[in-house]
Amino acid sequence: MRTVIQRVSRASVTVEDKVISSIDTGLLLLLGISGEDSVEDIDWLVRKVVNLRVFNDEEGVMNKSVTDVNGDIIVVSQFTLHASTKKGNRPSYIKAAKP
Repeated sequence: MRTVIQRVSRASVTVEDKVISSIDTGLLLLLGISGEDSVEDIDWLVRKVVNLRVFNDEEGVMNKSVTDVNGDIIVVSQFTLHASTKKGNRPSYIKAAKP
C-alpha cells in the first residue's frame, strides 16, 4: 500500500464537471492498494492516518491530529502510485490491486 497524505484547508474531487466529494480542513489521501495488501494493512493505515499529528496547536506546533481538529478525510484511488518504470518507457502496474 502506498499513500500520499496532504494536509488541506479545502479539497474536492470533480468528475466531468460534477463535484463528487469535497471537504474543508482535513487530509487528502491519494491511495494505491497492491494485490498483496490485507485488511490488517488497511486497518494499520487508518489508525496511522487518523492519529498523525500534522495540524498546528495553539502555539503553532504540529501537535494535533485530524480528529483533534474535527477535520475530514477525502481518499482518492491512485493505482499509479504502484507504477514500475525500471524497464522501458511504458509504466507497469502489475503490483496494483485489481479494480
